[in-house]
Amino acid sequence: MVRIAAATVQIGDDQAPPDERPQTTRRIAAFLLDRTPVTVAQFRAFVTASGYVTDAERLGGGAVLDKTAGGWTQDPGADWRRPYGRSGPKAADDHPVTQVSWRDAEAFCAAYGLRLPTEFEWERAARLGQTPDGHVFRAGDPMSLDGRWRANVWQGLFPLLDEGDDGYRGASPVGAFGAAPSGLTDLAGNVWEWTASWYVPYGARNARGVERVQRGGSFLCDPSFCQGFRVTARGHATPDTSLMHVGFRCASGGDRPPARAGRLFTPIPAPIPGRTAHTARVQEAS
Repeated sequence: MVRIAAATVQIGDDQAPPDERPQTTRRIAAFLLDRTPVTVAQFRAFVTASGYVTDAERLGGGAVLDKTAGGWTQDPGADWRRPYGRSGPKAADDHPVTQVSWRDAEAFCAAYGLRLPTEFEWERAARLGQTPDGHVFRAGDPMSLDGRWRANVWQGLFPLLDEGDDGYRGASPVGAFGAAPSGLTDLAGNVWEWTASWYVPYGARNARGVERVQRGGSFLCDPSFCQGFRVTARGHATPDTSLMHVGFRCASGGDRPPARAGRLFTPIPAPIPGRTAHTARVQEAS
Protein backbone atom coordinates (compact mmCIF):
# COMPACT_ATOMS: atom_id res chain seq x y z
CA MET A 1 0.00 0.00 0.00
CA VAL A 2 1.05 3.60 -0.59
CA ARG A 3 0.69 6.29 2.07
CA ILE A 4 -1.12 9.40 0.87
CA ALA A 5 -0.33 12.39 3.07
CA ALA A 6 -3.02 14.66 4.49
CA ALA A 7 -3.72 17.72 2.36
CA THR A 8 -6.30 20.29 1.38
CA VAL A 9 -7.03 19.64 -2.31
CA GLN A 10 -9.35 20.62 -5.12
CA ILE A 11 -12.33 18.34 -5.65
CA GLY A 12 -14.44 18.57 -8.80
CA ASP A 13 -14.21 20.95 -11.72
CA ASP A 14 -16.55 23.82 -12.60
CA GLN A 15 -15.80 23.22 -16.31
CA ALA A 16 -16.84 19.56 -16.09
CA PRO A 17 -20.27 17.86 -16.35
CA PRO A 18 -22.89 18.88 -13.76
CA ASP A 19 -22.31 15.97 -11.38
CA GLU A 20 -18.66 17.07 -10.97
CA ARG A 21 -19.64 20.54 -9.78
CA PRO A 22 -19.29 22.72 -7.84
CA GLN A 23 -15.52 22.78 -7.68
CA THR A 24 -14.49 22.96 -4.05
CA THR A 25 -11.64 22.24 -1.68
CA ARG A 26 -11.61 19.52 0.93
CA ARG A 27 -9.25 18.55 3.71
CA ILE A 28 -8.37 14.88 3.22
CA ALA A 29 -6.77 13.05 6.14
CA ALA A 30 -3.78 10.77 5.56
CA PHE A 31 -4.65 7.28 4.36
CA LEU A 32 -3.20 4.19 2.73
CA LEU A 33 -4.22 3.00 -0.74
CA ASP A 34 -3.44 -0.19 -2.64
CA ARG A 35 -0.77 0.38 -5.28
CA THR A 36 -2.87 -1.38 -7.90
CA PRO A 37 -6.43 -2.50 -8.36
CA VAL A 38 -7.07 -5.89 -6.74
CA THR A 39 -6.00 -8.60 -9.17
CA VAL A 40 -7.70 -11.80 -10.23
CA ALA A 41 -5.01 -13.75 -8.36
CA GLN A 42 -5.67 -11.81 -5.15
CA PHE A 43 -9.40 -12.30 -5.45
CA ARG A 44 -8.98 -16.02 -6.12
CA ALA A 45 -6.90 -16.34 -2.95
CA PHE A 46 -9.70 -14.61 -1.01
CA VAL A 47 -12.38 -16.89 -2.49
CA THR A 48 -10.29 -20.00 -1.83
CA ALA A 49 -9.72 -19.02 1.80
CA SER A 50 -13.27 -17.85 2.54
CA GLY A 51 -15.61 -19.68 0.17
CA TYR A 52 -17.09 -16.33 -0.80
CA VAL A 53 -19.71 -16.30 -3.59
CA THR A 54 -20.05 -13.10 -5.60
CA ASP A 55 -23.27 -11.31 -6.51
CA ALA A 56 -22.80 -12.21 -10.20
CA GLU A 57 -22.66 -15.90 -9.26
CA ARG A 58 -25.67 -15.66 -6.96
CA LEU A 59 -27.80 -13.43 -9.17
CA GLY A 60 -27.27 -15.29 -12.43
CA GLY A 61 -24.45 -13.47 -14.19
CA GLY A 62 -22.83 -10.12 -14.79
CA ALA A 63 -23.23 -7.34 -17.35
CA VAL A 64 -21.31 -7.66 -20.63
CA LEU A 65 -21.21 -5.13 -23.46
CA ASP A 66 -22.91 -6.44 -26.59
CA LYS A 67 -20.73 -4.82 -29.26
CA THR A 68 -23.21 -5.51 -32.03
CA ALA A 69 -26.21 -4.07 -30.25
CA GLY A 70 -24.19 -1.36 -28.54
CA GLY A 71 -25.78 -2.08 -25.16
CA TRP A 72 -25.35 -4.08 -21.97
CA THR A 73 -26.70 -7.60 -21.55
CA GLN A 74 -26.83 -9.87 -18.53
CA ASP A 75 -24.69 -12.89 -19.39
CA PRO A 76 -25.44 -15.89 -17.12
CA GLY A 77 -21.87 -17.15 -17.59
CA ALA A 78 -20.12 -13.88 -16.72
CA ASP A 79 -18.37 -13.71 -13.37
CA TRP A 80 -14.93 -12.83 -12.02
CA ARG A 81 -13.43 -15.97 -13.57
CA ARG A 82 -14.82 -15.22 -17.07
CA PRO A 83 -15.69 -11.51 -17.06
CA TYR A 84 -16.62 -11.37 -20.76
CA GLY A 85 -19.08 -14.23 -20.47
CA ARG A 86 -19.04 -17.99 -20.91
CA SER A 87 -17.71 -17.70 -24.48
CA GLY A 88 -14.91 -15.34 -23.42
CA PRO A 89 -11.43 -16.15 -22.12
CA LYS A 90 -10.58 -16.85 -18.50
CA ALA A 91 -9.44 -13.80 -16.58
CA ALA A 92 -5.65 -13.50 -16.38
CA ASP A 93 -4.14 -13.58 -12.89
CA ASP A 94 -2.38 -10.22 -13.30
CA HIS A 95 -5.47 -8.38 -14.59
CA PRO A 96 -7.74 -6.35 -12.32
CA VAL A 97 -10.59 -8.50 -11.07
CA THR A 98 -13.92 -7.43 -12.57
CA GLN A 99 -17.53 -8.62 -12.48
CA VAL A 100 -17.43 -7.79 -8.77
CA SER A 101 -20.21 -5.74 -7.26
CA TRP A 102 -19.73 -2.99 -4.71
CA ARG A 103 -20.82 -5.49 -2.06
CA ASP A 104 -18.20 -7.98 -3.25
CA ALA A 105 -15.49 -5.32 -3.17
CA GLU A 106 -16.50 -4.23 0.32
CA ALA A 107 -16.45 -7.85 1.53
CA PHE A 108 -12.97 -8.43 0.13
CA CYS A 109 -11.51 -5.32 1.76
CA ALA A 110 -13.22 -6.02 5.10
CA ALA A 111 -11.78 -9.55 5.16
CA TYR A 112 -8.31 -8.01 5.40
CA GLY A 113 -9.22 -5.24 7.83
CA LEU A 114 -9.38 -2.69 5.04
CA ARG A 115 -12.13 -0.64 3.35
CA LEU A 116 -12.96 0.97 0.04
CA PRO A 117 -11.60 4.53 -0.41
CA THR A 118 -14.04 7.42 -0.50
CA GLU A 119 -14.31 9.13 -3.85
CA PHE A 120 -12.57 12.20 -2.42
CA GLU A 121 -9.68 10.05 -1.19
CA TRP A 122 -9.49 8.50 -4.65
CA GLU A 123 -9.40 11.93 -6.31
CA ARG A 124 -6.78 13.15 -3.84
CA ALA A 125 -4.54 10.20 -4.78
CA ALA A 126 -5.15 10.63 -8.52
CA ARG A 127 -4.26 14.32 -8.36
CA LEU A 128 -0.75 13.23 -7.39
CA GLY A 129 -0.46 11.98 -10.98
CA GLN A 130 -2.14 9.41 -13.18
CA THR A 131 0.82 8.64 -15.45
CA PRO A 132 4.56 7.99 -14.89
CA ASP A 133 5.32 11.61 -15.82
CA GLY A 134 2.81 12.85 -13.24
CA HIS A 135 0.17 14.01 -15.72
CA VAL A 136 -3.38 14.44 -14.46
CA PHE A 137 -6.06 14.06 -17.13
CA ARG A 138 -8.54 16.86 -17.72
CA ALA A 139 -11.09 17.45 -20.47
CA GLY A 140 -9.58 17.35 -23.94
CA ASP A 141 -6.15 16.05 -22.92
CA PRO A 142 -4.56 13.72 -25.51
CA MET A 143 -4.30 10.09 -24.47
CA SER A 144 -1.12 9.48 -26.47
CA LEU A 145 2.15 11.37 -26.36
CA ASP A 146 4.88 10.99 -28.99
CA GLY A 147 3.16 7.85 -30.26
CA ARG A 148 2.88 6.24 -26.81
CA TRP A 149 -0.47 5.62 -25.17
CA ARG A 150 -0.56 6.70 -21.53
CA ALA A 151 -3.54 4.62 -20.39
CA ASN A 152 -5.68 1.70 -21.47
CA VAL A 153 -8.66 3.26 -23.24
CA TRP A 154 -10.65 2.62 -26.42
CA GLN A 155 -9.22 3.20 -29.90
CA GLY A 156 -11.41 2.56 -32.91
CA LEU A 157 -15.10 2.62 -33.80
CA PHE A 158 -17.04 2.29 -30.55
CA PRO A 159 -18.52 -0.16 -29.71
CA LEU A 160 -17.84 -2.31 -32.78
CA LEU A 161 -14.04 -2.36 -32.93
CA ASP A 162 -11.30 -1.70 -30.41
CA GLU A 163 -8.19 -1.48 -32.58
CA GLY A 164 -5.90 -2.06 -29.62
CA ASP A 165 -3.40 0.65 -30.55
CA ASP A 166 -2.44 0.95 -26.87
CA GLY A 167 -1.44 -2.73 -26.85
CA TYR A 168 -4.63 -4.24 -25.44
CA ARG A 169 -8.17 -5.06 -26.42
CA GLY A 170 -10.00 -5.21 -23.13
CA ALA A 171 -8.32 -5.07 -19.73
CA SER A 172 -4.54 -4.94 -19.32
CA PRO A 173 -2.26 -6.28 -16.56
CA VAL A 174 -2.05 -3.98 -13.56
CA GLY A 175 0.85 -1.58 -13.92
CA ALA A 176 1.22 -2.18 -17.67
CA PHE A 177 1.40 1.58 -18.28
CA GLY A 178 3.80 2.26 -15.42
CA ALA A 179 3.39 3.86 -12.02
CA ALA A 180 2.68 7.49 -11.21
CA PRO A 181 5.23 9.37 -9.07
CA SER A 182 3.11 8.41 -6.05
CA GLY A 183 3.79 4.73 -6.76
CA LEU A 184 0.14 4.08 -7.68
CA THR A 185 -0.87 2.50 -10.98
CA ASP A 186 -4.01 2.30 -13.14
CA LEU A 187 -5.55 5.55 -11.94
CA ALA A 188 -6.67 6.34 -15.50
CA GLY A 189 -8.33 3.77 -17.74
CA ASN A 190 -8.15 -0.02 -17.59
CA VAL A 191 -11.10 -0.49 -15.18
CA TRP A 192 -13.41 1.78 -13.25
CA GLU A 193 -12.98 1.38 -9.48
CA TRP A 194 -15.68 1.23 -6.82
CA THR A 195 -15.49 3.75 -3.98
CA ALA A 196 -17.24 3.84 -0.63
CA SER A 197 -19.23 6.95 -1.55
CA TRP A 198 -22.89 7.29 -2.47
CA TYR A 199 -23.59 8.91 -5.82
CA VAL A 200 -25.16 12.15 -4.62
CA PRO A 201 -24.61 15.82 -5.55
CA TYR A 202 -21.56 17.51 -4.07
CA GLY A 203 -22.53 19.42 -0.97
CA ALA A 204 -25.22 16.90 -0.01
CA ARG A 205 -23.44 15.92 3.18
CA ASN A 206 -24.48 12.65 4.83
CA ALA A 207 -26.99 12.04 2.03
CA ARG A 208 -27.77 8.45 1.11
CA GLY A 209 -28.29 7.57 -2.54
CA VAL A 210 -29.18 4.40 -4.43
CA GLU A 211 -25.92 4.05 -6.36
CA ARG A 212 -22.23 4.02 -5.43
CA VAL A 213 -19.53 6.07 -7.14
CA GLN A 214 -16.90 4.60 -9.44
CA ARG A 215 -13.74 6.44 -10.44
CA GLY A 216 -10.96 6.23 -13.03
CA GLY A 217 -12.54 5.23 -16.33
CA SER A 218 -11.90 2.01 -18.24
CA PHE A 219 -10.79 0.35 -21.45
CA LEU A 220 -14.28 1.13 -22.81
CA CYS A 221 -13.74 4.89 -22.58
CA ASP A 222 -13.62 6.31 -26.11
CA PRO A 223 -11.89 9.70 -25.69
CA SER A 224 -14.14 11.22 -28.37
CA PHE A 225 -17.20 11.04 -26.12
CA CYS A 226 -16.38 9.26 -22.85
CA GLN A 227 -13.63 10.79 -20.77
CA GLY A 228 -14.02 8.75 -17.61
CA PHE A 229 -10.24 8.73 -17.21
CA ARG A 230 -10.35 12.40 -16.16
CA VAL A 231 -9.40 12.95 -12.53
CA THR A 232 -12.83 14.38 -11.64
CA ALA A 233 -15.02 11.96 -13.66
CA ARG A 234 -17.68 10.00 -11.77
CA GLY A 235 -19.22 6.69 -12.76
CA HIS A 236 -22.03 5.09 -10.76
CA ALA A 237 -24.08 1.91 -10.39
CA THR A 238 -26.20 0.13 -7.80
CA PRO A 239 -24.26 -1.82 -5.15
CA ASP A 240 -25.34 -5.22 -6.52
CA THR A 241 -24.25 -4.46 -10.11
CA SER A 242 -21.39 -6.47 -11.61
CA LEU A 243 -19.73 -5.26 -14.82
CA MET A 244 -16.93 -6.49 -17.07
CA HIS A 245 -15.01 -3.19 -16.78
CA VAL A 246 -15.34 -2.36 -13.07
CA GLY A 247 -12.94 -3.42 -10.32
CA PHE A 248 -11.66 -1.88 -7.08
CA ARG A 249 -8.76 -1.28 -4.72
CA CYS A 250 -8.69 -1.11 -0.93
CA ALA A 251 -7.74 1.65 1.49
CA SER A 252 -6.98 2.07 5.19
CA GLY A 253 -6.72 4.95 7.60
CA GLY A 254 -3.53 5.82 9.47
CA ASP A 255 0.08 5.08 8.65
CA ARG A 256 0.17 1.28 8.84
CA PRO A 257 -2.19 -1.32 7.43
CA PRO A 258 -3.80 -3.77 9.86
CA ALA A 259 -1.83 -6.93 10.56
CA ARG A 260 -4.13 -9.14 8.51
CA ALA A 261 -3.89 -6.93 5.41
CA GLY A 262 -1.00 -8.98 3.98
CA ARG A 263 -2.28 -10.89 0.95
CA LEU A 264 -1.13 -12.32 -2.34
CA PHE A 265 0.33 -9.66 -4.60
CA THR A 266 1.19 -10.01 -8.28
CA PRO A 267 4.53 -8.32 -9.16
CA ILE A 268 4.13 -5.02 -11.01
CA PRO A 269 5.51 -5.28 -14.55
CA ALA A 270 8.01 -2.59 -15.52
CA PRO A 271 6.83 -0.12 -18.16
CA ILE A 272 7.99 -1.04 -21.64
CA PRO A 273 10.43 1.60 -22.98
CA GLY A 274 9.43 2.95 -26.35
CA ARG A 275 6.01 1.29 -26.46
CA THR A 276 4.26 2.51 -29.59
CA ALA A 277 1.09 1.68 -31.44
CA HIS A 278 3.18 -0.18 -34.01
CA THR A 279 5.22 -2.33 -31.66
CA ALA A 280 2.80 -3.06 -28.83
CA ARG A 281 1.57 -6.64 -28.69
CA VAL A 282 -2.20 -6.64 -28.81
CA GLN A 283 -3.78 -8.95 -26.26
CA GLU A 284 -7.16 -10.26 -27.34
CA ALA A 285 -9.80 -10.07 -24.64
CA SER A 286 -12.83 -10.98 -26.72
